[in-house]
Amino acid sequence: MKKIVFLSAVLAFSSCKKEVSENTDSKTETYSEGESAKAKTPEDLGKELFEGRGNCTACHLPDQKVIGPSIKEIAKIYKDKNADIVTFLKGNADPIVDPSQFSVMQTNFGITKAMSDEELKAIETYIYSHLK
Repeated sequence: MKKIVFLSAVLAFSSCKKEVSENTDSKTETYSEGESAKAKTPEDLGKELFEGRGNCTACHLPDQKVIGPSIKEIAKIYKDKNADIVTFLKGNADPIVDPSQFSVMQTNFGITKAMSDEELKAIETYIYSHLK
């Protein structure tokens, strides 16, 4: 009988959701068991997309040109020209950083065109974070 009561208590505790809030530099992240972070900063989401599904790091690194220009160079040129990175990633703007590499970049438009506006804005935020 004691084993059944003990087992029931263990199951009851393990099925409860546990939420943890962490406040660091005015960022709030909420976690639930078995779930990924519900709240991410746009910069964090942008970095995750840039390095993951976007496949951007195959051509762009923070401080050096690989195939495409560095992230810092992209951020500086777009800021100086008051241009819109999101519009470019949607395929609706001409290249302004390195037009000679545009044909290489077009292969990723299939990925970026499928992203939501929120995701594209997050990538833009991540790119601009390299100006700090």
